[in-house]
Amino acid sequence: RGVSGTRNSDTRKMAEDGDPQIMGKAIGGRVRTKVKNKSAAERQITAEQMLRESMERGGHDAAFRPPKRVITDHQELAELRLRKRKEFEDTIRRSRTNMGVWAQYALWEASQKEFERARSVFERAIDVDYRNQSIWLKYAEMEMKNRCINHARNVWDRAVSLLPRVDQFWFKFSYMEEMLGNVAGARQVFERWMKWAPTANAWNTYIKFEVRRRNIPRARSIYERMLITHNELETYLKFAKFEVKHGKREYARLVYERALKELEEEAHRENFFV
Repeated sequence: RGVSGTRNSDTRKMAEDGDPQIMGKAIGGRVRTKVKNKSAAERQITAEQMLRESMERGGHDAAFRPPKRVITDHQELAELRLRKRKEFEDTIRRSRTNMGVWAQYALWEASQKEFERARSVFERAIDVDYRNQSIWLKYAEMEMKNRCINHARNVWDRAVSLLPRVDQFWFKFSYMEEMLGNVAGARQVFERWMKWAPTANAWNTYIKFEVRRRNIPRARSIYERMLITHNELETYLKFAKFEVKHGKREYARLVYERALKELEEEAHRENFFV
C-alpha cells in the first residue's frame, strides 16, 4: 500500500507539472481532460466547412453514393416504376415547356422497354413544342437504337415535313436509308430535300451519295441542277474538278467556258485560272 500511495502521489505531481504523458490521466482509472486555454480560437470552423474540406480531400470517392437497389420481384418493380412516373409527371406539371424533362421521361420509359409509353411521352412533347429540334432528334434516335426502323422512318418523315429547313433532319434521314441499303429510299429523300433549294452543302451531299453508288452520270446531272440555284464561281470550280477527277477533261473545259460566259467579271479571278 505504501508503494502504491507513493506512485499515485508522483503521478499527480507530474500531471500538475505538465508532463504530456501523464497529463489527462485520472485518479481511480477515470480519464480527465485538462484544458489550459479555454478562450475562443481566432479562426472558427463550421461544420459545413469541415464536411466540404473532407469531401475535397477525399476526392470523388468521398461523395455520397446511394446504395444500389436490387429488385427481387415484379411487384416491387411495378411500384418503383409507378413512383418514378409520378415524379416525372409532377415535374412536367410544374415546367411543361422544359423539353429536357420530356426527353428524360421518354428515354427512361425506353430503358424499361416500355416503347409504347416512350412514344406517347414524345408525342405529348411534340404537341407542346413541335419546333424543338432536339425532341425530334431524340425521338428518332430512340427508334433507331432499338431497331424500330419503320417507326424511325415515320418520325423522320414527319420532322422534315414540319421543319423542312432543318438540314440536320434531312442528313440523318438520308443517312439512315443509305445505311439500311435502301438506295431508292435515300435517293427519294434527297429529291424531296432538293425541292426546297437548300444550301450548297446539301447538294454536295447528294452528289457524294451518287458517287459512292458509282452513278457518275446522275452526279453530273445533279451538278447541272445545282447551278440553277447556286450559280456561283465555287459551284463551277467544283463541277470542273469533278469532271477532271473522273477523266472527262473535255467536259471540264466546257464547264470553264460556261462559267466565263455566264459569270463574266466574277469569273475573272485568280483562282479560276490557276
